[in-house]
Amino acid sequence: MKELMKTTDPVRLSWARALLGGEGIETYILDTHMSVLEGSAGAIPRRLMVADDDYLDARALIDGADPALEAAGPAASADRDADAEDMSVTEDGFLGGKVRLRQPEKGYRAAIDPVLLAAAVPAEPGQRALDIGAGVGTAGLLLAWRVAGLRVTGMEIDGAMLRLAAENARLNNLADRVEFMVGDLSRPPARLAPGSFDHVLANPPYLESDRTTVSSEASRAGARVEGRAGASGAGLDAWVRFGCVMVRDRGTITMIHRADRLDDLLAILRGRAGGITVFPLWPDRSSKPASRVLVQAVKGSKAPMRLAQGLVLHEDDGRYTVEAEAVLRHGAPLPLQGRRG
Repeated sequence: MKELMKTTDPVRLSWARALLGGEGIETYILDTHMSVLEGSAGAIPRRLMVADDDYLDARALIDGADPALEAAGPAASADRDADAEDMSVTEDGFLGGKVRLRQPEKGYRAAIDPVLLAAAVPAEPGQRALDIGAGVGTAGLLLAWRVAGLRVTGMEIDGAMLRLAAENARLNNLADRVEFMVGDLSRPPARLAPGSFDHVLANPPYLESDRTTVSSEASRAGARVEGRAGASGAGLDAWVRFGCVMVRDRGTITMIHRADRLDDLLAILRGRAGGITVFPLWPDRSSKPASRVLVQAVKGSKAPMRLAQGLVLHEDDGRYTVEAEAVLRHGAPLPLQGRRG
């Protein structure tokens, strides 16, 4: 047995165990000898142990996760804060003006993707949902607006976006049920306990960094290009792993992504979740291929994958279809598993 980590933080310990467990690495916890100082402070450090044969793989996983926020450093946070002071903001209506959201005038701006994502989450009153990479809070707030009694937590690394998200929660009288925390995929907030959410939703960056020209707008780059959000350098696999760790058994992970990344997304989900539904978003009624898909998986399920009929977004004249209008303008749910009773 080898020691992988020593910490007094129980949430961090749980996070590490869940991360490693998701990769099939068995862990053990041992108490260390308590010094007088540790005893008086009430801090009892514990050692996270792994088998000798698993040590190198476990070390790589932990080391790949840990450096993220340190790599960003205070200077990066200061730069983001300075950018926030100069940021022009617009206030825009969603769901036919029922929800008002403040967002940057330049850079990444929320459109219909987070609306469709929120509509696809099968949340119920009294449950908890986690919005990963929340931005200005669009998807999480729309979900909370649609499902009364649902509690939503949003995690976002960009301080400027986080402040706007908190403002948006207050603006829509949802601050009592929606909270936003600063955090990175590799260093989540200490209050986020693994397996504590009924649903996880995410709108990950769509583009691989080696296959696109990175925008000069920081918010646009972070929202659209993998590895540009904060300092995590996180690819799609990190988003999926994080979602699977944070959701409870039999809970759902729902993501919206580019259709041409579907094979990557399914490959990463394999072995972590099942009961996968692929829901195409067709641009119109012609033979054009879907450019976006919603994918929903159930943690711990062994059910086979299901290809749904999907949703047609536009009529031939460019107007939204009646079905799309119901979701985008009126807040109707988009049940990926089929219509409910």
